[in-house]
Amino acid sequence: MTSVSECFQSLRSRQQCALIPFITAGDPDLETTAEALRVLDKSGADIIELGVPYSDPLADGPTIQAAATRALQRGVRLDHVLEMVSGISKDLRSPIVLFTYYNPIINRGHETFLKQIAAAGVSGLVVPDLPLEEAESLLRPAKEIGIEVTLLVAPTSSKARIEAIAQQSQGFIYLVSVTGVTGMRSGIESRVQDLLQSMRTLTDKPIGVGFGISGTEQAQQVKDWGADAVIVGSAFVKRLAEGTPAQGLEAIGEFCQSLKQTIQ
Repeated sequence: MTSVSECFQSLRSRQQCALIPFITAGDPDLETTAEALRVLDKSGADIIELGVPYSDPLADGPTIQAAATRALQRGVRLDHVLEMVSGISKDLRSPIVLFTYYNPIINRGHETFLKQIAAAGVSGLVVPDLPLEEAESLLRPAKEIGIEVTLLVAPTSSKARIEAIAQQSQGFIYLVSVTGVTGMRSGIESRVQDLLQSMRTLTDKPIGVGFGISGTEQAQQVKDWGADAVIVGSAFVKRLAEGTPAQGLEAIGEFCQSLKQTIQ
């Protein structure tokens, strides 16, 4: 299976920007999630971020929160998500990056959790509430097991903190484009461009920009500013939840294709 790092290396060699769509596992159900992974994989996604439903998703805006709540109400749990991923991951070209909060990881124990997701075919991990100061206890076993843990940089982070995060982050660096939670917004703050330029002087690792990107115009803007990846979440989650599952799958496929064509 292709790792997150290998995917970025391949894209960089072709001077292409990565598209990373996000969906919430189990919304509307796990069967639809599995099919959504297939659709995104065939529609231009380079890496797919899969959110594990969680009861207190502090970093997520209303669209993703609602999706997680619906999934939890249907009884979707981490073991169900990993079972679904295990059954499909070998068929996918795109690496899967799991998006989960830190509490479920602590609950299982770092090594147990990492071994379970690796066995399911997960390549990477994003933990939005994992502070840099506590990251080493997860990063060390992750490296041994073969899971790349991507750390987040906030737009308010100091230069010294950005440099420290960049040194530790694996796979790529996740630059949060807004101060606040995920969600669709009408524009991307111009300081993201300055942050990208500043980060380029500190690291040569790929940088993905997420939170607030809702359409092709913003995706193009972020790419033009120099991002290595465009991460889009709420706009995919919203489309997948509207209408019947078949209509949702068609909608995310078309949206994924339009985004990829825009940033190629």
